[in-house]
Amino acid sequence: MDEKTGLLAGPDGIARCFWHGNLPDYLHYHDHEWGRPVTDDRKLFEKICLEGFQSGLSWLTILRKRENFREAFAGFDIDKIAAFTDEDVERLLDNAGIIRHRGKIVSTINNAKRARELADEAGSLAAWFWKFEPGPDERPEIFDLAHLRANPTTAVSVRISKELKKRGWSFVGPTTVYAFMQAMGLVNDHLEGCVCREQVEAERRAFKRPK
Repeated sequence: MDEKTGLLAGPDGIARCFWHGNLPDYLHYHDHEWGRPVTDDRKLFEKICLEGFQSGLSWLTILRKRENFREAFAGFDIDKIAAFTDEDVERLLDNAGIIRHRGKIVSTINNAKRARELADEAGSLAAWFWKFEPGPDERPEIFDLAHLRANPTTAVSVRISKELKKRGWSFVGPTTVYAFMQAMGLVNDHLEGCVCREQVEAERRAFKRPK
């Protein structure tokens, strides 16, 4: 990694953000998912739940278990998870393919119920989350390594976290929420000079915000 820019040359010689470490699955996630705008409610719900499971762990650990999570949690179908029972909690605690943390499992079921309420109120989860998209005046002019390292949260992620917690959500602290915003494209945090930064900017320019 270039210590000044935070860029790392990939196997193809092209500069990218450093954090994927050129691990094939992580590199694919960086290139094809991270930062691309998302409006699908199921994908948004899945991501905020998995960010909650990541707390205290690395995203790579969760990424490599993601298919197991999808199978265990009914494809992150909000209504199906909202109907999970105590028996489902015990089933999930016995599943070695996921993170077996009772609090996080129970939180996911609770958050599904709260997500249904929120989607019913706002029309969709996407409409609710995207209304918090930061404006240009809330973003740095240049997004570099120093800014990335110094800002694990933002005023917007704090605001979203507080709103969700008021609505009964759990495991949605400001750092978790900001990681969700970065991944789902509410902000473009690919570093300056990363091959994906302009690709994501182009997608964001063409992106139709949900209402």
